[in-house]
Amino acid sequence: MTDKTRPVLITGASGALGRVLTRALGANGWTLRLTDIAPFPDDLPKGAVFTKADLNDGVTILRLAEGCQAILHFGGISTEHPFEVVLGPNIRGLYHIYEAARREKARVLFASSNHAIGFHERPGEGEEKLDADCAFRPDTFYGLSKAYGELMGRMYWDKHGVENLNLRIGSAFPEPAERRMLSTWLSYDDLARAAEKFLTAPRIGHAVVWGASNNSATYWDGDHRDRIGWEPQDSAELFRAAVGEKVSRNPVAERYQGGGYTAMDYTRDKPSPKDHFSLD
Repeated sequence: MTDKTRPVLITGASGALGRVLTRALGANGWTLRLTDIAPFPDDLPKGAVFTKADLNDGVTILRLAEGCQAILHFGGISTEHPFEVVLGPNIRGLYHIYEAARREKARVLFASSNHAIGFHERPGEGEEKLDADCAFRPDTFYGLSKAYGELMGRMYWDKHGVENLNLRIGSAFPEPAERRMLSTWLSYDDLARAAEKFLTAPRIGHAVVWGASNNSATYWDGDHRDRIGWEPQDSAELFRAAVGEKVSRNPVAERYQGGGYTAMDYTRDKPSPKDHFSLD
């Protein structure tokens, strides 16, 4: 039986997704330790404790993880920034998370991102979709840090037996805002269900799961969701009429799965719709 009294550490707890997980898991009786560099803006669930901390502070992270059965790692820089800004929390900070998990024999849910594979082209109708073993093709320094994070999870499983789930999140928002999100959207409820399944799964190993709801227009297929028994229940199709024609009109953003992130600081010649780089 799952022991909900043994703490679960949530990093990035003050962010949008951290707050979703805090509400959902707190309501289901999990004992939570919350941390973020920003104050927690909501009322704390019963039994939850919040500690303001910087992911760069390895000593504090180790202390926060003491006795924890799992770490839901949603902390760090969550959008594109210069490399030196991303470096501390997303690279060094992640190392502190995994060292804490190794010491405590805790499992890690890593909030990865579609931006780790953002420069894969969007599949056309009938074309093959990406599976979880596809090559990393990060579209930003942020996406690069997520690819690094997944590889760190791979190493900590192979070398130390630290179980980890890399949830490659598409677009986690209350609802889709434009056409691309009809393929990438992850509902808040499906996110919370995935986290709870992660906590109760008997064995995970090193797993990669596409973080998207049950969207018929998905770019992705084939992952390790069976290890946690997660089946998303929501779908972006309910929003197709509202957002189906909302696009960026940027040829780079519209060609690649990472959307607008691929167009940031892009210095190659803009591709035409029929252009294919022969040396990819």
